[in-house]
Amino acid sequence: MLSIHRFDRLLLSLIALLLARGAQAQSFRVQCPAGTLAHPADVTKDPAVTTSAARAQYSTYTQWGRTDGKLNPTPAMANPAIKCQQVAGGDGYATMGDGTQSYLFGFGPLSGLAEIYAGRPGTQLARDFVQVSPTGQGTPSTLVGMPDATFTFNGAIGLALDPDSTPPNQLTGHVDPRPIMDVGVMNASEPAPLMAIDEDDEFFLTLTNVGMIMRPDLFEQHTVHFHGYPNASAFYDGVPDASVAINIGGSFSYYYLAPDAGTYFWHCHISPPEHLQMGMVGQLYVRPRQNKVAPGGSLYAGLVAQQADLRTRSDCTADILCPSPLPPTNAATRAATGGYAYNDGDGSTHYDVEYPLQIHGFDPNFHFVGMTFNPESFTDMKDKYFLLNGRSYPDTVGGASTPGANVAGPMQTMSSDGTKHTSQPLPSVINIPVNGRALLRISDLSVTEYATLASLGIPMRVIGLNARLLRDQAGGDMTYLTNSITLAGGESLDVILDATGYTAGQKFYLYTPNLDHLSNDAENFGGLMTEVNVCTTVDPATKACTL
Repeated sequence: MLSIHRFDRLLLSLIALLLARGAQAQSFRVQCPAGTLAHPADVTKDPAVTTSAARAQYSTYTQWGRTDGKLNPTPAMANPAIKCQQVAGGDGYATMGDGTQSYLFGFGPLSGLAEIYAGRPGTQLARDFVQVSPTGQGTPSTLVGMPDATFTFNGAIGLALDPDSTPPNQLTGHVDPRPIMDVGVMNASEPAPLMAIDEDDEFFLTLTNVGMIMRPDLFEQHTVHFHGYPNASAFYDGVPDASVAINIGGSFSYYYLAPDAGTYFWHCHISPPEHLQMGMVGQLYVRPRQNKVAPGGSLYAGLVAQQADLRTRSDCTADILCPSPLPPTNAATRAATGGYAYNDGDGSTHYDVEYPLQIHGFDPNFHFVGMTFNPESFTDMKDKYFLLNGRSYPDTVGGASTPGANVAGPMQTMSSDGTKHTSQPLPSVINIPVNGRALLRISDLSVTEYATLASLGIPMRVIGLNARLLRDQAGGDMTYLTNSITLAGGESLDVILDATGYTAGQKFYLYTPNLDHLSNDAENFGGLMTEVNVCTTVDPATKACTL
């Protein structure tokens, strides 16, 4: 059985090689420009370009195949407002709380692997994304699936020098498909790779369809749909009857301009009830412009600066959609490791640490018949595994960030290719520094169930609903304190837990009062539950708690 799956893996690799190299064609590609018209590259950032004469030879934005003799920007010149990410569409496995391995259709990371492994967003600056993949073009790949913690490369897997570029050997998006297949095949993650961008960023997301090893009979297309995302172009919206769908052996780069801060999620829009139930869904959040205000600086001054930028300006004398003029001057400070959830104007959405909490549910019968070539019954779909960031309690708190944890690193699943895959990298333990504030970005990704989470120790202040700050049209505060929240599938809430007045060492629980959601199939006890720890300090990178 194992040899059959390895043969399928080899077959897909050969298909990709033929597609990519046959007749000078390239089916797999990635896209991540160093500069654009809206965000030009800065030649002064490249230490190799030292003279004005040399700088004159460079375009300020990327345009391959120029005819005016000017060269293109190097990755070192990349504008920091350009972010990129690469994901694979395929299949894999995830381990449920009772030890059952559940089959997935899913997305897996093909960039930012070190960040994804550490439980952080895989979105990269263009200068970090556009790097030659460490395996090199023409060199057999040493990577299989997600690497371990010693792997530090965060760029695009498979990116290689283009021998046909002008001049030769430039980074044009040309790739070697071998490492893409070796990393992407049987590497679906649950939930899908986390994405995080900033308002006004230009985001280039490449989806590569590597095929499904366990279901070679399915020639499944995949797309990316940003759910609830404002002003999305129909061409990049991922709805197949209005945009494009990606076949096995192909890649497509989606383009987004980040307009509004908030918590969203993304999913495949091919047969959504099936592909979402099978795992093709994850979280995306947009950080506000207000984060660009220097620590200790004035929010008012920051908004005035935004008014000077035509991309962020709001003319409140002529724009009927402008809710109010600039707010009163209010100098607010923020921790160097913290930020704001929204452009609140008064610092009320400030947080010290943030945590994505993605609620999902699996129907084990649906997943089983999805793997075994049997017809799927959509009307009988009923979730029995209930997950926070792809795990059930106590796996939700496993990892180095938990005080006294005996689980080292992300969960791994032995897959049918004979290797362990990190398919559930995100823990959901919440560590808050004493007198600090934690932002919980909660989204319900389920296709069958409502979900409720309760916090009886630290009250929750709900500040945002479906990526909108809770303010009325006059700017009045509509946030509220509660001890429980309920979401339907497709909804998101932004919640702040405030540890002011609590002492280090206190432990609380965030859990569902819906008792049948506190289980792993027929086994108690697990499901939608995680721990909230009050810490002396919280490491900004690892979220590790010091008591």
